[in-house]
Amino acid sequence: MTKTQGAALAAHSLTVGYRDHVVLHGLNLTIAAGRVTALCGPNGCGKSTLLRTLAGLQPALSGSVEVDGKPLASYRRRALARTLTMLAQFNQIPSGLTVRELVAYGRYAYGGWLRGLSRADHAAIDEALVTSGLADDAARDVAALSGGERQRAWIAMALAQQAPIVLLDEPTTYLDIHHQLDILRELRRLNRERGLTIVWVLHDLNQAAAYSDEIVLMRAGRIIAHGSPDAMLDPRHLNETFSVPMLKIAHPQTGAPMCVPAYEGDAAQIAVEFNDKVLSASVSTSKDLAA
Repeated sequence: MTKTQGAALAAHSLTVGYRDHVVLHGLNLTIAAGRVTALCGPNGCGKSTLLRTLAGLQPALSGSVEVDGKPLASYRRRALARTLTMLAQFNQIPSGLTVRELVAYGRYAYGGWLRGLSRADHAAIDEALVTSGLADDAARDVAALSGGERQRAWIAMALAQQAPIVLLDEPTTYLDIHHQLDILRELRRLNRERGLTIVWVLHDLNQAAAYSDEIVLMRAGRIIAHGSPDAMLDPRHLNETFSVPMLKIAHPQTGAPMCVPAYEGDAAQIAVEFNDKVLSASVSTSKDLAA
């Protein structure tokens, strides 16, 4: 296997499946080091399976994966954990653990449990708690947390691992918009300040475009397109990926690319989906623009 230059992760002719069902079909993908890449696509298209395979949690039927230029299969477990960390979409809730104790699990790769936590371990745990907004909740029982708080605790555990490659499967699940943006901003900051490579699965295309360097669009176990957010929000790519007509617009403050659904039919047909007052305003504006 030829080493892929400048890549944190690479998949070569990757086919992955469960029993008799193939999920990923001969994928080729390069994740550039030091960049943030979003995996986007409809439910069941293989995003989570791809992430798990890149992390070594799901075996491939054929093909290969590179991590930091070396075959994934060549890594010992602890060495891989110092290179790559992954937050899964669903995590079993541990019983009898405080938030701080859960986050401490992220330090296992640096010495195991017999050695005990070092000063560096405690510093990494403290920083992860602050980044995730849980510094004041460190002594709380994980089982007593809300869904959003629990999600942030899992993110803190992943960050405490301090691996240069971070994989996150729907990290904003269960979070309100305030905490969604907090987590996305903090992860983006860590990417810029420390050069972290981040690959995350996101369903919100506008958040993916705002906080990622690259977007990979997937459908039915295949890659539809891969490129910059501006290029990937092209309505043709989005329609091919999601089977929904979309419009690409500019953010009114920043000018950054965004997308919204395009509704078909005349005003009367569209009215069933909208409040009449909103519809009237939209129709009026459209007429003004046409004039």
